[in-house]
Amino acid sequence: MIEFKGASYSYTGGELLQNMSLKIASGAFYFITGPSGSGKTTFLKMCYGSLIPNTGELRLFGQDVQTLSRDDIAMVRRKIGLVHQDCQFLEHLTVRENIALPLSVSGQERFDDNMNLKELLAWVGLKGRAGAMPAELSGGERQRAALARAIIMSPDIILADEPTGNIDWEMSQRLLQLLIELNKMGKTILLASHDLSLIRLAKSQIQARVLRITNKRIQLAGADL
Repeated sequence: MIEFKGASYSYTGGELLQNMSLKIASGAFYFITGPSGSGKTTFLKMCYGSLIPNTGELRLFGQDVQTLSRDDIAMVRRKIGLVHQDCQFLEHLTVRENIALPLSVSGQERFDDNMNLKELLAWVGLKGRAGAMPAELSGGERQRAALARAIIMSPDIILADEPTGNIDWEMSQRLLQLLIELNKMGKTILLASHDLSLIRLAKSQIQARVLRITNKRIQLAGADL
């Protein structure tokens, strides 16, 4: 699905990630860990095709990102759902309208696999908040709405960039359970987090793998977490 071969990425200030060679397996659940500023967000942006390695190779769904046009990248991104820590919504639209926005943009009227928007809202626990405005939502509700928006196009991969960073432990567990359920449905999950308690909770339920960024390199961590 996603494959790096000797890939490195540099900003103006110098190299951030170097010599990455790894494959993201279909249907797996990955945690991305590392100190603040180590490159977790950059790594996820590369997985999304919004950043391209300065050296080496990156393939998304079998295609070399260096050869893809802007339209090709847009098509690839339809297979990827993205959840940010600081999720942004259109404040003049309701929760339901914000979640359905990807459908409207793509010209689709219904959710794949016959899961309609009403069912999706119920699944993330926001059925009673469908008509609320974004400003009325709690932090946990915003993150669940962001997850619903990310998966409404039925992507193959969900990238979550520290989505529990601004919410309490109870809401963090609830969001993690939704991601675990998605993984059990066959979705590939990449979750950036520094929360070891969250990682241990996931590993008690599924075979979650941990990718650790240290010294500008990313590697599969051992079973010590």
